[in-house]
This record gives sequence, C-alpha cells and structure tokens, in this order.
Amino acid sequence: KCGVQLWDGLYVEDDVFIGPNASFSNDKYPRSKDHTRPLEVTRIGRGASVGANCTVLPGITIGRSAMVGAGSVVTRDVPPYAIVAGNPACIIGYMNAKQPEQDLPNRLAGAPSQKTLELSVPGVTLHYLPSYEDLRGRLSVGEFSSDIPFTAKRFFIVYDVPGKYVRGEHAHKKCRQFLFCVSGSLSLVVDDGTHREEVLLERPNVGVYIPPMVWATQYQFAGNAVALVFASEDYDPDDYIRDYDSFLLLKNVDKTP
Repeated sequence: KCGVQLWDGLYVEDDVFIGPNASFSNDKYPRSKDHTRPLEVTRIGRGASVGANCTVLPGITIGRSAMVGAGSVVTRDVPPYAIVAGNPACIIGYMNAKQPEQDLPNRLAGAPSQKTLELSVPGVTLHYLPSYEDLRGRLSVGEFSSDIPFTAKRFFIVYDVPGKYVRGEHAHKKCRQFLFCVSGSLSLVVDDGTHREEVLLERPNVGVYIPPMVWATQYQFAGNAVALVFASEDYDPDDYIRDYDSFLLLKNVDKTP
C-alpha cells in the first residue's frame, strides 16, 4: 500500500500484504555512523500480513501467514500463523486455530465418566484426572499405567514465564508428551500442519496428550502459571523440529497459497 519503502536487507516472500505507511528499519545503531557492519536481514514469510503504520525492527523474521496488527512495533520474531499487536508487539492469538468450547476443561472435569476427549488435531487428547476435596484442600491423582498413555522417562517444569513470551514452538520426531498447567493458566496451540486447535488450560487436573509430529506452542501465561510436562524419551536435541517449514516438509503438507 501507499507510503511503504522497502530497504536493503528486507526479504518479502509471495502473497504478503504490507499496509499503508508500514516502516522497516535495517540499522540497529543508526547514530553510530558505522556503515561497515553487515545489514540486519529481515524476512517476511509467505502469506503474512503487516498492518498499517507498523514498525518492524531490523533482523526480525515474521513467519508464514502471520498477522501483525495495525500500529504494532515488532521487536521480536513472529512465529508462523501468530497474530501480534501492541508496542512491543505480543502474541494475542493464532490464525485459523479452532477454538473449542469456552468451558471445555470444566465440562470435561464435571463428567468423570468421560475421562478423555479427542481434539480436532488427530491423536491429541484432553484428559481429566479425578479430583478430591475436603476441609484440608484438594487432591488430584493419576496413575502412569492407565492415565498417561506412555511410560515417562523424564519430566520438566516451566515457570516464571512473563505473559508476553511464548514457549514450545517445536515438534518431536519420536517423543510423546503429556502437559498439565498445575497453577495459573496458559493457552496451548496444537497443529499437525492441516488442523490447528487452541485449548485454555486452567485446571491442574486437566492435561493434554501430545503425540509425535504435532507442533505445540504455549502462550498467554497468566497467574504465575506453572506447566508440568511428562516426556516419553530422554532428552535428545536431534528429536526436535524447530523450524515450521521443515516440519511441514516432514509431514508432507503443501502450504503454498
């Protein structure tokens, strides 16, 4: 659109929308007058949208089909399909992520006979663990042999995450995971390259099973959120897929608009 200038160091892929007066900078230190440093490369992925009057700092990657709200100041990389807004821009949602029933975890927890619910992403399931309450408080219990669909070899805990930050953003080749939010709340987005769904986790006795080759992202951490994750495999950096386009290639999914 009008008022847009594209500078050296900016790579724009196909089918990108850039709104009026969007600004792209390519020098992090403009007053240094040192022009010997290489340009900071900025990349805008296929199908992304950059709204009117946005400012994008140098060295940023805006992922495929992401959407940057009007007037935003983008200071960090934007994941594929993420919707960001504000100054600095923060993730506020994901494109085309199916929103389950607002009260899905609560409804599941209120129906003990229905302990497992399949989500729209094949293989991903939401699990209810029984909870007991008396004058001393509440207790939730699960058995590895029956409530978690694999034998856990390790666990990890994610905590003290500022609400504007995003965790996950990867898939595993072999490792299976089971994720709880044991305190506070967080939003989990699961994606198999074809289907995408978002779940709000805010009850410590509701967990999500994530099979291999499912891209998982956690964001909107709130209320001092604490995530507990059981994993089926020992840590292996080669088991991680951290680039979304590589993930689509391995899934044999064509996302060309």
